[in-house]
Amino acid sequence: MKNKLTFIISKQLFVALFIGIISFSLQAQNPDRKYQAHKVEANVITISTNDGAYRFMPFTNEIMETSFIPKGEKYNPESFAVILSSKNVKVNVSEDDNSLKIDTDGLDVVITKAPFQVSFYFEGEKVLSEKAGYTKTEEYEKLDFNLNESEMLYGGGARALGMNRRGNRLKLYNRAHYGYTTKSELLNYTLPIAISSKKYLLHFDNAPIGYLDLDSEHNNTLTYETISGRKTYQVIVGETWQNIISNYTLLTGRQPMPPRWALGNFSSRFGYHSQQEVLNTIEKFKKDSIPVDAIILDLFWFGHDIKGTMGNLEFVKDSFPEPKKMIAKLLNKGVNTILVTEPFILTTSKKWDNAVAKNVLGTDSIGQPFKFDFYFGNTGLVDIFKPKARDWFWDIYKDLKSYGVKGWWGDLGEPEVHPSKLQHSIGSADEVHNIYGHYWAKLIYDGYREEFPKERPFILMRAGAAGSQRFGLIPWSGDVSRSWGGLKPQPEISLQMGLQGLAYMHSDLGGFAGDLEDNELYTRWLQYGVFQPIFRPHAQEAVASEPVFKNAETKALAKKSIELRYQLLPYNYTLAYQNSNSGLPLMRPLFFEESANYKLYSISNTYLWGNNFLISPVVEPNVSEKEIYFPATSNWFDFYTGQQYKKGTTAEVHLEKDHIPTFVRGGSIIPMAKPMQNTTDYNVSDLDLHFYYDAEAKKSEAEVYNDDGKTPNAFKDGAYELLKMKSKTSASELDIEIKKELGANFRSEFKHLDIIIHNISAKPKELDFNGKSQKFSWNENAKELSFRIELVTENSTIHLKFN
Repeated sequence: MKNKLTFIISKQLFVALFIGIISFSLQAQNPDRKYQAHKVEANVITISTNDGAYRFMPFTNEIMETSFIPKGEKYNPESFAVILSSKNVKVNVSEDDNSLKIDTDGLDVVITKAPFQVSFYFEGEKVLSEKAGYTKTEEYEKLDFNLNESEMLYGGGARALGMNRRGNRLKLYNRAHYGYTTKSELLNYTLPIAISSKKYLLHFDNAPIGYLDLDSEHNNTLTYETISGRKTYQVIVGETWQNIISNYTLLTGRQPMPPRWALGNFSSRFGYHSQQEVLNTIEKFKKDSIPVDAIILDLFWFGHDIKGTMGNLEFVKDSFPEPKKMIAKLLNKGVNTILVTEPFILTTSKKWDNAVAKNVLGTDSIGQPFKFDFYFGNTGLVDIFKPKARDWFWDIYKDLKSYGVKGWWGDLGEPEVHPSKLQHSIGSADEVHNIYGHYWAKLIYDGYREEFPKERPFILMRAGAAGSQRFGLIPWSGDVSRSWGGLKPQPEISLQMGLQGLAYMHSDLGGFAGDLEDNELYTRWLQYGVFQPIFRPHAQEAVASEPVFKNAETKALAKKSIELRYQLLPYNYTLAYQNSNSGLPLMRPLFFEESANYKLYSISNTYLWGNNFLISPVVEPNVSEKEIYFPATSNWFDFYTGQQYKKGTTAEVHLEKDHIPTFVRGGSIIPMAKPMQNTTDYNVSDLDLHFYYDAEAKKSEAEVYNDDGKTPNAFKDGAYELLKMKSKTSASELDIEIKKELGANFRSEFKHLDIIIHNISAKPKELDFNGKSQKFSWNENAKELSFRIELVTENSTIHLKFN
C-alpha cells in the first residue's frame, strides 16, 4: 500500500514537473540567446547578446521602446510613426547574478539572463513577455510574445472580424475589399498594433509589409512578421483605457481639430457629372430645408468616363465650364466643395508627359517610369516619397485651391494596385506600401501649414499608417456593401480604429457597393450616422445616396436624423476638441465603463458616443425590439421618452421607426444648438443646455468648447473659450455651477442659455440664479422644467430646491 501510494505521489510529482517544464519552455525566450553585458547611456539601456543587441528606451513612465539589432546590422533610429521625444525619464538599472532590472516610476523591464527572457511589468504585475523574441526565417523576420489563456486581442487596423480578433493571422497590406459585408479579413487601413484586454498596447514601429499573428495557432503566442526593416516596438500601458489611448496618441501624434463644417452633412455620390447637376442637387437640399455643409465631386470633375482619364486633375471644360463660379456660388450658400484626387497618373491622361518629364513617378529597376494596368487604365504612380514629386503634386493642389476648394478626398491610396517590382526613392513598393497614404496626407497637411496657415485642411483618405491622425487624415471604411450585412460591422470598425488613434473612422452612410434600394436600411444607417464621427451618405449612383432623392417618408426620416446631427454640434465639436487634446475617441466601447466586466469586451453593437450618450444602432431589418445592456456606472435615460434604465441591467427596448435607441447618462449635461441649415448659422450665443437629473448621480462635470471653427491651433494660441459646468445633486437640492474659461485671444460668444432639466418628479419649490429668484416653466407630463439665463458674469450658479 505504501509503495503504491509512493508511486502515485511520484507520478503526480512527475506530471507536475513535466507540466512546469513544458510551461516554462513555452514561456522561455530563444534558448540560444546569451546575455553578455549591458551599458547605460542617459536613459538608453543597451544589452549585448551573442546574436545581437537589445536597446531599451523609455519615452515616459508608461511607454517603453524596445529594439533588437541583429549582429551585422546597425540601429535605425528613423520612425515614420513616432513624434514624441524621449524625455529625461528617471531610470534605475539594477543587476544581480540572474537578472537585470530597468526600473521607472511606471513600466519596468526585467531581463532574465539564463535562459534569456524579456518581461514587462506595470504596478507590480507582469504585462507582457517575449517568447522566442527575434527570429528569422527565409521569408520573414519575427518578434513573438507570450499570451495568457484569457486575454482578448484587438487592433490590426480596419477589419470586420468581431471585436475580439484573437485567433486570426492578419495580413499587414493595405488593400481594398469591394462590397464586403459581415466579414473582411483585410481592408484599406492595416496597422501593426495589438491591444490586449490586460490593458497594454503593443505597436510595432516598422513600415514594410508582413503579418500580425494574434495566436492563430492557438499556442498562446502573438507574433509580428515582416519582410524587412526595424525590429522595434513600443509597449504602452496605463491605469485606464483612456490613459492608454492618450499615451499612444502622445507617442504618435494627436488629430488636429477638423474645420467645424466637417461635422455637418455631406452631399456625395459616385458621382456628379456636371456643374449643373451639382448646383441642382444643392438646390434640392435648400428647397427641402435639409441642412448641408459640403458636396464631394468624384472623378467626373476631371473626365467624362470612369476609365482613361484619371490623372487629368483639371476640370472638364464642357461639363464644368465655370468651376470657380460654381464653387463660389456653393460657398455663398454655406456649402464647401471637396474634390477627389488619386495618385495614379494614367498614360492617357493630360499630366502623363509632364509627370514623366519631371521624373515624379515610381520607377522600374533601370529608372524608367513603372507602367502597369489596373481597372482605370494603364498608369504610373506618383512617388510620394520623392521631394520633387511632392512639390509637383502639391502645386496641383495649390492651383485647385485657388478655385475655392475647401477639402480633399484622397482615393485609392493603399495604393489600390502597387506592384512589388515598382521602386520608390526610399525603397521597394512592399517596403513602403503601408505608409504611402500616410505620406500623401502629410504632403497636404504640410502644404497647408506652410502656405495656408490660417485654415484647417479637410483630408478624407481611406488608407494611412500609425500616426496618420496627426496630419488630420479622416479615414472611412471603404467600399462597403449596400446591405444589412454591410451595415452590421460598421460600429466595430470605428471602435477598433478609435482604439488605435484614428478617431474619425466612419462609413459611407447607406452603403456604397451595389444597387439595392432598401429604405429601411438607408434610414437606419443614417440614424447610426448621427453618432459616428463624419456624417457622409455616399454610394454608387444606381441608387441615390442623397436624402433629397428619396420618397417622402424616407426623406422626412433622413431629415430628422440630419437635424439632430446639427443640434448636437456643440456636443460633437467638444468631442473633437477633447480628441485633439487627449486622443480620446469619439466612439468608445462599453469596456471603457467597466474594464473588469469581460462580457463587454466582445460588444460593438452598443457603444458610447462621447461620455454621455449610449447608442445602440439597429443593424437588422424588420425587428421591433433590441436587447441592450446599460453599464453599471450610471443610470440611463431614454433620450426621446425620458424612461429610466437602471445601471447594470439588461432590457428589451422597443424600437421606433424614426430613431435608434439613444440614452443619456444620469447626471449629464448635454449642450444642443438651435436649428440651422448649415454650420455658418451656428450660434453659441443661444444654446440649449439639457440636464438629466438623477438623485443617484451626486456629481457631474461637462464642458462646451468654442472657437472660430477654422483656425488651426486655436486652443494652443488662446483663441478659444470653454463653458465649464459642475453639478451637485441630492434628493432635495440641485446646484449647477457654470464658469467661463476664456483664451487670451478670444472674445466670449456664450451669452444666453435655455436650461431644460429632465426627470423632475414634482414642481420645484424654488429656483435661484446667482442668488436671485428665477422664473421657470414646469411641464408635469414631461417631468421637465425650463428657464432662460443670461451669462453676464464669469461665474454663475443655479440652485434648485425640491421640497
